[in-house]
Amino acid sequence: MAPSLVVIGTSLGGLKALQVVLPGLPAGFPLPLVVVQHRGKDPDDGLSRLLAGQCALPVAEPLDKEPLLPGRIYIAPAEYHLLVEVGHLALSTEAPVNHARPSVDVLFESAAESYGAATLAVVLTGASHDGAAGAARIKMRNGLVVAQDPASAESRIMPEAAIASSGAQVMSLAQIAAFLCSLSGAKAG
Repeated sequence: MAPSLVVIGTSLGGLKALQVVLPGLPAGFPLPLVVVQHRGKDPDDGLSRLLAGQCALPVAEPLDKEPLLPGRIYIAPAEYHLLVEVGHLALSTEAPVNHARPSVDVLFESAAESYGAATLAVVLTGASHDGAAGAARIKMRNGLVVAQDPASAESRIMPEAAIASSGAQVMSLAQIAAFLCSLSGAKAG
């Protein structure tokens, strides 16, 4: 089954990784991308604005119950879990998971439940195991899981944990953008 949703999780070193992967996607990229980057509590840290200035796709922090639209990048707001529900996104202030809010596992597990085999998860650099359980759940539902090559990650813990839990395909950052384009039928940027 071709993916209809891309979910991305990252932590330590994630901004640099996102600055390689996301600008590699062309304006015509047909899938929604939902991103959890572990971040501080400052709601106006400029993350979305910084990425928006580098990407061909619109980048924004979603509101609760915002429709999930193709060709958009949604960044989890500071201090909120970001969940995927069929056709829209939801925000939650539930307790941190893996010491993080937003949590990659919360995003990935909600995507697995809502989109199953149509989910493509990408795990980038990070210094925790957040995302490993969610990656395993996506794989269990026949979705695809890709991990940044740990050798190129600023912190290899997160991608290694996802590889161990889900058998994720290992790729360089440049390969990840090209892979997303090939799976979605978009022409690489």
